Amino acid sequence: MNDIHHSLFQLFESSPVLVAAYDDFDRLRYANKAFRSAYFIEPCETPFWPDLMRRNHHAKRGTVIRAADFEEWLISTQSRRGKIGFKAFETDLFDGRWLWMTETVREDGWMLCIATDVTDLKASAREIRQDRDLAIKASYTDVLTGVANRRFVTARIEDMLQRQVSDELSSLGCLCVLDIDHFKSINDQFGHHNGDLVLKDLAKRIHRLVRRTDCFGRVGGEEFVLTLPATSIEQARRIVERMLVSVRQSRPLKDRPDFKYTFSVGVAAAKPGDTSISLFSRADRALYVAKLAGRDQIHIDDSSSD
Repeated sequence: MNDIHHSLFQLFESSPVLVAAYDDFDRLRYANKAFRSAYFIEPCETPFWPDLMRRNHHAKRGTVIRAADFEEWLISTQSRRGKIGFKAFETDLFDGRWLWMTETVREDGWMLCIATDVTDLKASAREIRQDRDLAIKASYTDVLTGVANRRFVTARIEDMLQRQVSDELSSLGCLCVLDIDHFKSINDQFGHHNGDLVLKDLAKRIHRLVRRTDCFGRVGGEEFVLTLPATSIEQARRIVERMLVSVRQSRPLKDRPDFKYTFSVGVAAAKPGDTSISLFSRADRALYVAKLAGRDQIHIDDSSSD
């Protein structure tokens, strides 16, 4: 068996195909020589994907990122990265190469990335496919905040409900509905521009605390949804409590340093037979109870503890 592992390792190391594996926290755990060379990674390094992309972007190497604001691009991309089992797309590098890349994600969140050099394909065909990829990305993205939109989040809820529960996977997962407290008053008192800044701040802060297997998106107005696959109610509570703390500490309006805001959350555990509508309804009712109880808190759907 060791001989087989050694042979596979040598095969990957000598292959011109780029191969890499990321864990469920999006830390690089393996990359062959071709991948390390393309993305300027030392053999002993295990960087997180966003850190790798950030440092290469600033050094103008690796992937070409056509975005006026890199951090906004990063949030938008991470909101969809690794949320579906398989994805294929094209990307270009600063050295002039074009890559056809696939991302395959296991249920435990580990991701296998394989990229092939397709530079020799006709440029016109590449441009058509890249335009298609950009259109698909736009159709799944909330324009204001850059996180996933209702369409993308709803599909991830359906994915979560279709998971098979095994002995190791005792929970389908949880759905959280988040709503900014007194948002209408924020808009009325400080203007819609500042209201938009608050929405973007919430999206950025929540997104930093979301695991790659989770999906966070805006579904309308000041309402957001977070899917937590294979997550128990108690785990969901701990995750959301960290988010509440982060937002309480935020001061998003530079010209109003004393301004602060909060949000409320309703959480419901998915059950066999649930639909996206029934699960969302229970989480939304729990959100309503959290609002009535004083806001800036979590309420768990009563039936989730049955």
